Amino acid sequence: MDWRHRAVCREEDPDLFFPLGNTGPALLQIEEAKAVCRRCPVIEHCLQWALEAHQEHGVWGGTSEDERRALKRAAARRRARRAAAAGQAAAGVGARGAV
Repeated sequence: MDWRHRAVCREEDPDLFFPLGNTGPALLQIEEAKAVCRRCPVIEHCLQWALEAHQEHGVWGGTSEDERRALKRAAARRRARRAAAAGQAAAGVGARGAV
């Protein structure tokens, strides 16, 4: 069975998960949607799907649009650091005895 069939949000009004904006009254709506997510057994699957599918709008996996953007930026920084470290290791930079 697909994880979406077990999602708690299926029983909610879809509009709850797509607030208009991210300030003022929309903040309360975002928190209400996240409260539904916190009760959901597939919250991790939902978030992973939203990140992989580049879902830019709405509340997915207990995260807001801004929170998912921050997660993506943090992941990109980690990848860049790993790539830089791998490049330095391959070049011998930072190794003992390297000239």
